[in-house]
Amino acid sequence: MRILLVEDDERLASPVMKGLRGHSYAVDLAKEGEEAIYLAEVNQYDLIILDVMLPLKDGFTVCRELRGKGLKTPVLMLTARGDVDDRVTGLDSGADDYLVKPFEFKELLARIRALLRRPHEIRPATLKIADLELDTLTQTARRGGSRIRLTAREYALLEFLVSRAGQLLSRDQIAAHVWDENFDPFSNLIEVYIRRLRIKIDRGRTPRLIHTKRGVGYALSENYIGEEEREND
Repeated sequence: MRILLVEDDERLASPVMKGLRGHSYAVDLAKEGEEAIYLAEVNQYDLIILDVMLPLKDGFTVCRELRGKGLKTPVLMLTARGDVDDRVTGLDSGADDYLVKPFEFKELLARIRALLRRPHEIRPATLKIADLELDTLTQTARRGGSRIRLTAREYALLEFLVSRAGQLLSRDQIAAHVWDENFDPFSNLIEVYIRRLRIKIDRGRTPRLIHTKRGVGYALSENYIGEEEREND
């Protein structure tokens, strides 16, 4: 999942970004309102964390402008201004939730999970396909009951594939949701991580779940996807 953090205070932004990345989220940072609007328009974010007190254009204005442009990405507002009127203003501006500083990081994570579930209310906290299970709360994976050790990036990629099981996903789609704006589209990082997952998820197991359609993309499915070509182990 890819998040846009809009925060001009480096003392807060740095630990929040580090914490989110440690929990498998890809994170981009904007330090003022205009930059936030630009990034939100050119990238596909799953969530925007938006501070209210920003230089040039405050968070309320940014949120209203994004909603006015038709952007439906969930917005979580962060602010030190916690009185009722400010919360009402934030929600009326189009924010989906409101968290007052200072806050516990575990509460931020819980609110993020809740917002990310909203567009997929029928999706349970545990994602399953065949004998593969992902616990999205603890960000752990098991296949056939055995724990699979994954890095944060491997888990993020696997969750994206599982959440869209059966769909053929292009490199661009994967990069937009699993990596941040520093991703080099000419690199082979996606191929490297797909291979790592294939070794950890599929090697020695049936059915094979991770499939490649060369020149098109990747899919996680119990069945082959079209004229699929599978890489060797």
